[in-house]
Amino acid sequence: MQELKQTQRQTIATPPQMEDPATWTPKRREFLRMLAYGAGSLALAPLFGACGDDASAQASDLRSQLMQDEAFWAQVQAMFVLKPEKVYMNIGTGGSMPQTVLDTFQQENFAKAADSSSGYGNLADLRAAVAPGFGVDRDELAFSANTSSGMCHAILGIKWEPGDVVVTTNHEHGGGLTPLNIAVDRYGIEVSIIQLPVGNRQTAATYVNLFDERIRALKGQGKRVRAMMWSSPTYKTGTMLPIAELMEVVKTHGLISIVDGAHLPGMMAYDYGALGMDFMSGAGHKWQCGPGSTGILVVRNKMRASNPLPLPDWFPIHTSTYARQQPRGAYDIAATITSCGSLHVPMFRALAKACEMWDSIGRKKIETYDLTLSAYLKEKIVERWGTESLYSPKDDPKLVSALTSFNPFRNRDDVMNQQKATMFVNRMLSDFAPGFVIRSANFEVIGAPSDHYGIRISTHLWHDANDIDRLVESMWTLSRSM
Repeated sequence: MQELKQTQRQTIATPPQMEDPATWTPKRREFLRMLAYGAGSLALAPLFGACGDDASAQASDLRSQLMQDEAFWAQVQAMFVLKPEKVYMNIGTGGSMPQTVLDTFQQENFAKAADSSSGYGNLADLRAAVAPGFGVDRDELAFSANTSSGMCHAILGIKWEPGDVVVTTNHEHGGGLTPLNIAVDRYGIEVSIIQLPVGNRQTAATYVNLFDERIRALKGQGKRVRAMMWSSPTYKTGTMLPIAELMEVVKTHGLISIVDGAHLPGMMAYDYGALGMDFMSGAGHKWQCGPGSTGILVVRNKMRASNPLPLPDWFPIHTSTYARQQPRGAYDIAATITSCGSLHVPMFRALAKACEMWDSIGRKKIETYDLTLSAYLKEKIVERWGTESLYSPKDDPKLVSALTSFNPFRNRDDVMNQQKATMFVNRMLSDFAPGFVIRSANFEVIGAPSDHYGIRISTHLWHDANDIDRLVESMWTLSRSM
């Protein structure tokens, strides 16, 4: 550990230079060669296979398919600088910059300091490079500080009227609820909250019906429903509320759509132009593995077949530039959002480098690997704790994400004990070598006397089947002792 700290001090003190290829490991050289020739972007065959209801058979099949591409993912894992004494499975809170992104960040910071350059502008070149990977144009992809910042941009920029109703859920993050509450107090809007189910006994149709029935009921009361806001996936249980299906509800009722997509960039290979939501706010520092204080905000700025509704009236709330009296769609709205005084350009150049890396590997390849790891984890949990222990759905592919939440306790009611859930998380790190970095998240469960504190695990591209095997065995051992 002392040697590691000394190396870090030397790195910080040394002016950035281009890496010497002679220092690269064989795995790293091979990985970079694959990226250069496009091998990393080859499509990965679907890894989900039906094996009946037997969790052991499901797990075995998923594991064998994960191992088929083991060599490639070992090369990807070699690009990260994560400490070997820990297995980092809390990407839902924070990711890790790969070495190539760290190099870019360091070099750009040094160049900025050497030239004493400003950061004024709207990062048009970076937005143009990143936008295609998300299925939108440059004028629809803005850089924000994080998901919460993007949600403030989206919600507080809408031209609300007193009595407007926003339909949302009881599993939302404070990053979306806070600006929504501000809009309640400032503009007099109303919020209608849907109680969400948990576990595996749900389908995409469940959510379509929940939102559609609530909106129809509100309209029947004479309410003016203006918008739907939801998380995909929810940070509490990892349930992927089905965007495409919910967008049909949005279009049927002529609503504004606001998606808290904190976990989408870097995890899912979504085409946001094809999905058609008005706003999607995501993190740059989580699954996308960029620097902290970076986010990606997608704002619909044109009418497409995916969403032919008129663009909603919206005004920037945090900017240095404003195109007065220009209609929506007639100007680069993402430039207005991104531009706010002097920006920390090296930070966003590093984010763009991370996005470039993801595009080179193949976003669909990463999504498939992440979801297959998650499916394998869920089946291993079902083997030991049973399906009823899951808060995350596993059988409807439209509802799955790379976040898995479950109840690890032998006494099921212990999951309502916050102290015990915290102890479980802490001991997963302290009692095993390597230790596991996971977290708990509290949420309402319909019919429960108090919140459940589910254990939440993130599976990403630096994990493999062996990590999951060790994790599950360790959790099973710990649950017996608690």
